[in-house]
Amino acid sequence: MPIRPLDLTDDAIADAVYRIGRAAYAVEAQLIGFDGIPALGESLTEMRARPLHWLGAFSGDGSLDGFLAWEVEGEGICIDRLCVDPGRFRRGVASLLLRHVLAELFPGRPVEVTTGAANAPAVTLYERLGFARGPDFSPAPGLTMASFARAAGCGPWEGGRGSSDLG
Repeated sequence: MPIRPLDLTDDAIADAVYRIGRAAYAVEAQLIGFDGIPALGESLTEMRARPLHWLGAFSGDGSLDGFLAWEVEGEGICIDRLCVDPGRFRRGVASLLLRHVLAELFPGRPVEVTTGAANAPAVTLYERLGFARGPDFSPAPGLTMASFARAAGCGPWEGGRGSSDLG
C-alpha cells in the first residue's frame, strides 16, 4: 500500500481527506458516546487551513484509504489525527501509517497523541506500538480523552511503559 504526502490544495485530495475524516470521526463519536468531536464540526475550508503535515495511504487502485496529520512542536511531534475510511477498517491501514511515520519521518523524536478513552481500537493501536498511556483528561463535559506519548529514542516497535503486548 503506497504511502505519500497529501497536498490539500488539490481539491480531489482535500475532498477525500474531508470525507474520510468525517466518516471516521462519526464512528469514533459512536464508540465514545460523544458527538462534539471538533473535527466533526470543521468545514473543508477550516480543515485545509490547519497548519498540519498530511500523509496518506492509498489502495492499489489509487483511492485514499486513510491519512495521518501532525504538527511539529519544538523537537516533538503531536499527531493531530489518524483516520481510516470505515470501509477499510481492520485492514492494517492505521498501523501502516503510524509505523511509517515513526520509522521514516520522526525516528528518535518524542511523539504525542490523544484519542477518546473509550475508543478501544485506537487505545490498543497506540499501546501496541509502544506509546505509554498518560493521564486521562476531560476537555468537555461527557468526554474523556486518553493521552499517549513515545519517548525520544524509542524505536518504532519498541514497547514503552503501558504497552499491552510488547512490554
